[in-house]
Amino acid sequence: MSEPGTVSESPDGRRVLAFRREFTAPVEDVWAAVTDPDRCARWFAHWTGDARPGGVVVLSMTSDEDGGGPPSDARIVVCEPPHRLQVEIGGDTGPPWELSVELTSDGTTTVLHFAQALPEGLSPADAGPGWHWYLDRLRAALGGDPMPDWETTLADTGPLYPR
Repeated sequence: MSEPGTVSESPDGRRVLAFRREFTAPVEDVWAAVTDPDRCARWFAHWTGDARPGGVVVLSMTSDEDGGGPPSDARIVVCEPPHRLQVEIGGDTGPPWELSVELTSDGTTTVLHFAQALPEGLSPADAGPGWHWYLDRLRAALGGDPMPDWETTLADTGPLYPR
Protein backbone atom coordinates (compact mmCIF):
# COMPACT_ATOMS: atom_id res chain seq x y z
CA MET A 1 0.00 0.00 0.00
CA SER A 2 1.21 3.53 -0.78
CA GLU A 3 1.73 6.21 1.84
CA PRO A 4 -1.52 7.59 3.25
CA GLY A 5 -2.29 11.26 3.03
CA THR A 6 -1.74 13.74 5.83
CA VAL A 7 -4.09 16.38 7.15
CA SER A 8 -2.82 19.78 8.28
CA GLU A 9 -4.19 23.26 8.79
CA SER A 10 -3.51 26.02 6.26
CA PRO A 11 -2.66 29.59 7.33
CA ASP A 12 -6.29 30.57 6.68
CA GLY A 13 -7.56 27.85 9.04
CA ARG A 14 -8.76 25.32 6.48
CA ARG A 15 -7.83 21.65 6.60
CA VAL A 16 -5.55 20.49 3.79
CA LEU A 17 -5.30 16.87 2.68
CA ALA A 18 -1.86 16.20 1.17
CA PHE A 19 -0.10 13.28 -0.46
CA ARG A 20 3.49 12.65 -1.48
CA ARG A 21 4.36 10.08 -4.13
CA GLU A 22 7.69 9.17 -5.74
CA PHE A 23 7.96 7.91 -9.31
CA THR A 24 10.95 6.49 -11.16
CA ALA A 25 10.04 8.50 -14.23
CA PRO A 26 11.27 11.82 -15.61
CA VAL A 27 9.38 14.89 -14.41
CA GLU A 28 8.20 15.55 -17.99
CA ASP A 29 6.61 12.08 -18.15
CA VAL A 30 4.77 12.52 -14.84
CA TRP A 31 3.68 16.03 -15.93
CA ALA A 32 2.31 14.61 -19.19
CA ALA A 33 0.45 11.85 -17.31
CA VAL A 34 -1.24 14.56 -15.22
CA THR A 35 -1.88 17.17 -17.94
CA ASP A 36 -2.19 15.46 -21.35
CA PRO A 37 -5.91 14.72 -21.91
CA ASP A 38 -5.39 11.19 -23.26
CA ARG A 39 -2.78 10.20 -20.66
CA CYS A 40 -4.81 11.72 -17.82
CA ALA A 41 -7.80 9.66 -19.02
CA ARG A 42 -5.89 6.45 -18.30
CA TRP A 43 -6.05 7.02 -14.55
CA PHE A 44 -8.39 9.96 -13.75
CA ALA A 45 -10.39 11.88 -16.34
CA HIS A 46 -10.33 12.99 -19.94
CA TRP A 47 -10.57 16.74 -20.43
CA THR A 48 -11.26 19.24 -23.19
CA GLY A 49 -11.14 23.02 -23.18
CA ASP A 50 -8.89 25.98 -22.52
CA ALA A 51 -5.98 24.65 -20.42
CA ARG A 52 -4.21 27.91 -19.68
CA PRO A 53 -4.34 29.96 -16.47
CA GLY A 54 -7.81 31.47 -16.20
CA GLY A 55 -9.20 28.96 -18.73
CA VAL A 56 -11.77 26.26 -18.06
CA VAL A 57 -11.61 22.61 -19.01
CA VAL A 58 -14.38 20.04 -18.79
CA LEU A 59 -13.45 16.83 -16.95
CA SER A 60 -15.14 13.52 -17.77
CA MET A 61 -14.25 10.81 -15.27
CA THR A 62 -13.02 7.59 -16.89
CA SER A 63 -12.79 4.86 -14.23
CA ASP A 64 -15.49 2.22 -14.05
CA GLU A 65 -16.26 3.43 -10.52
CA ASP A 66 -16.61 7.15 -11.40
CA GLY A 67 -17.24 7.16 -15.15
CA GLY A 68 -20.58 7.98 -16.69
CA GLY A 69 -21.43 10.81 -14.32
CA PRO A 70 -21.93 14.39 -15.45
CA PRO A 71 -18.79 16.27 -16.55
CA SER A 72 -17.27 18.84 -14.19
CA ASP A 73 -15.79 22.22 -15.00
CA ALA A 74 -12.25 22.86 -13.78
CA ARG A 75 -10.75 26.34 -13.81
CA ILE A 76 -6.99 26.46 -14.30
CA VAL A 77 -5.53 28.72 -11.61
CA VAL A 78 -1.80 28.06 -12.14
CA CYS A 79 -0.03 26.08 -14.86
CA GLU A 80 3.77 26.15 -14.83
CA PRO A 81 5.02 23.16 -16.87
CA PRO A 82 6.43 20.77 -15.83
CA HIS A 83 6.29 21.62 -12.15
CA ARG A 84 3.09 23.21 -10.89
CA LEU A 85 -0.64 22.90 -11.57
CA GLN A 86 -3.45 24.34 -9.49
CA VAL A 87 -7.15 23.95 -10.39
CA GLU A 88 -10.58 24.59 -8.93
CA ILE A 89 -13.13 21.91 -9.79
CA GLY A 90 -16.87 22.52 -9.63
CA GLY A 91 -18.35 25.18 -7.44
CA ASP A 92 -21.83 25.22 -8.98
CA THR A 93 -23.54 23.82 -5.89
CA GLY A 94 -20.96 24.64 -3.22
CA PRO A 95 -17.38 25.72 -2.83
CA PRO A 96 -15.00 24.46 -5.53
CA TRP A 97 -12.47 21.76 -4.82
CA GLU A 98 -9.07 23.46 -4.76
CA LEU A 99 -6.39 21.03 -5.92
CA SER A 100 -2.68 21.45 -6.51
CA VAL A 101 0.10 19.29 -7.93
CA GLU A 102 3.77 20.15 -7.56
CA LEU A 103 6.52 18.07 -9.15
CA THR A 104 10.22 18.08 -8.28
CA SER A 105 12.96 15.90 -9.69
CA ASP A 106 16.53 14.94 -8.92
CA GLY A 107 17.00 13.52 -12.42
CA THR A 108 16.11 9.91 -11.59
CA THR A 109 13.12 10.29 -9.29
CA THR A 110 10.13 12.60 -9.59
CA VAL A 111 8.31 13.58 -6.41
CA LEU A 112 4.66 14.55 -6.69
CA HIS A 113 3.03 16.63 -3.95
CA PHE A 114 -0.76 16.66 -4.25
CA ALA A 115 -2.99 18.75 -2.00
CA GLN A 116 -6.66 19.53 -1.63
CA ALA A 117 -7.91 22.37 0.56
CA LEU A 118 -10.96 20.72 2.09
CA PRO A 119 -14.12 22.80 1.82
CA GLU A 120 -16.18 23.20 4.99
CA GLY A 121 -18.11 19.99 5.60
CA LEU A 122 -15.83 17.72 3.53
CA SER A 123 -14.07 15.26 5.79
CA PRO A 124 -10.63 13.79 5.07
CA ALA A 125 -12.42 10.44 5.48
CA ASP A 126 -14.62 11.33 2.50
CA ALA A 127 -11.83 12.56 0.20
CA GLY A 128 -8.72 10.68 1.39
CA PRO A 129 -9.40 7.15 0.17
CA GLY A 130 -10.44 8.43 -3.27
CA TRP A 131 -7.32 10.53 -3.80
CA HIS A 132 -5.20 7.69 -2.46
CA TRP A 133 -6.80 5.41 -5.06
CA TYR A 134 -6.39 7.91 -7.91
CA LEU A 135 -2.70 8.47 -7.11
CA ASP A 136 -2.19 4.71 -7.06
CA ARG A 137 -3.92 4.63 -10.46
CA LEU A 138 -1.45 7.27 -11.68
CA ARG A 139 1.41 5.03 -10.51
CA ALA A 140 -0.13 2.06 -12.36
CA ALA A 141 -0.63 4.13 -15.53
CA LEU A 142 2.99 5.33 -15.46
CA GLY A 143 4.28 1.80 -14.90
CA GLY A 144 1.93 0.00 -17.27
CA ASP A 145 0.60 -2.01 -14.33
CA PRO A 146 -2.95 -3.19 -13.54
CA MET A 147 -5.18 -0.59 -11.93
CA PRO A 148 -5.76 -0.91 -8.17
CA ASP A 149 -9.10 -2.19 -6.96
CA TRP A 150 -11.37 0.45 -5.39
CA GLU A 151 -12.90 -1.83 -2.75
CA THR A 152 -9.46 -3.01 -1.60
CA THR A 153 -8.17 0.57 -1.44
CA LEU A 154 -11.23 1.68 0.53
CA ALA A 155 -10.88 -1.21 3.00
CA ASP A 156 -7.13 -0.55 3.43
CA THR A 157 -7.22 3.26 3.65
CA GLY A 158 -10.63 4.26 4.99
CA PRO A 159 -9.60 3.86 8.64
CA LEU A 160 -6.51 6.07 8.08
CA TYR A 161 -8.42 9.34 7.60
CA PRO A 162 -10.02 11.25 10.48
CA ARG A 163 -13.59 12.56 10.30
